[in-house]
Amino acid sequence: MKQIWIIFQKEVLDSIRDTRSWVIGVFFSALFGPILMGGLLILVGSSFRKDMDKPLTLPVQNPEYAPALIQFLENYDVITVPAPADPETAVKLGDVDVVLVIPENFSEEFSSSKPATVQLVLDSSRQSAIVNILRIQTLLEGYNSYLGKLRLVVRGVSPEVVEVISVDKVDVATPQTRAMMLLSMFPYFIIFGVFSSSSSIITDSTAGERERKSLEPLLINPAPRRFFVFGKILSSFPFSIVNLGLTLIGFGIVFNVMPLEKYLGMQLGLNGMTLIWIFLICLPVVFLASAIQIVVASFARTPKEVGTYLPFIALIPSLPGLALAFFPVKSNLWLMLIPTFGQQLLINQMLRLEPIGAFNVIASVLATLLVSVLFTWLAILIYKREQIMFKGG
Repeated sequence: MKQIWIIFQKEVLDSIRDTRSWVIGVFFSALFGPILMGGLLILVGSSFRKDMDKPLTLPVQNPEYAPALIQFLENYDVITVPAPADPETAVKLGDVDVVLVIPENFSEEFSSSKPATVQLVLDSSRQSAIVNILRIQTLLEGYNSYLGKLRLVVRGVSPEVVEVISVDKVDVATPQTRAMMLLSMFPYFIIFGVFSSSSSIITDSTAGERERKSLEPLLINPAPRRFFVFGKILSSFPFSIVNLGLTLIGFGIVFNVMPLEKYLGMQLGLNGMTLIWIFLICLPVVFLASAIQIVVASFARTPKEVGTYLPFIALIPSLPGLALAFFPVKSNLWLMLIPTFGQQLLINQMLRLEPIGAFNVIASVLATLLVSVLFTWLAILIYKREQIMFKGG
């Protein structure tokens, strides 16, 4: 342990002297995620609330064929304006969000008590138009229900006759679950930050030392090669752990201090105990990131070559967290055996305030540690080869 400690001290001191690299690696990646997410939450939230609060402007084609419908919409603060000559082209180009088209036979169908058809020209792929589209769809459904009940009353039939089932909704959603699309980036930034913060340290202690011709004098010392691997991996831990802590503190400030309720209509809570649990769950990822990166950096000939590999090494383990927003995955035990993905599933559960099984946590931690040990063993094999001192493993 004394020899490993000496190597650890040497690598840490070398890394600290290179102030620019570790400051950028630790603080930039730690602050980038919380700042970006806070800005996105405010931007998206304020945009949606602005669209919900302002009057809805609705282009209508042939409004004279349905004066009662137009009056109904105007009673709900809808401002009707003439529709463009080509509604479909206008919607495709984004000139308008949605257009209501009333056909010429609307009055005839309406008077004969037949379903009167209207058309909504919209682009469901345009996110900025979603709020206005939902608002006009809700109003048209309300108008349809209102007239249907009136027709039954005129014929002496109670509207309750057609209401066979009464649905009483019990919404178990929390503010966190309703905002999971926005919170889905949270696990991504945590994992990405851990990998990014250790990359500069590992690069400098492997390919950097080889380029400076200082790796050969280091390895000829009378110490087993595995001690050098242990010391170099451990030297990146302080920087990665600090990055992880700063990242979580930054997200805690974003969720608890920033006035998100003003923009989102809800306050997202992330208490200190949750942050501590996320910190502990992600600690094995610190080991995994360093072990993978030292293997990759040992194969590279120069720090520049390492710089082309490590960004992808950081990106690949982080991406599954973003996919959770679009493809909800139930946290089964076997999924916990996938390193980094298991941690992201657990973080996702914590954000949704769902109960977490102890076996899932244990499986995730042990699987990540096992893979980390395998990569460390591979790095030891590489360092036992003499080629490591000259042109990489």
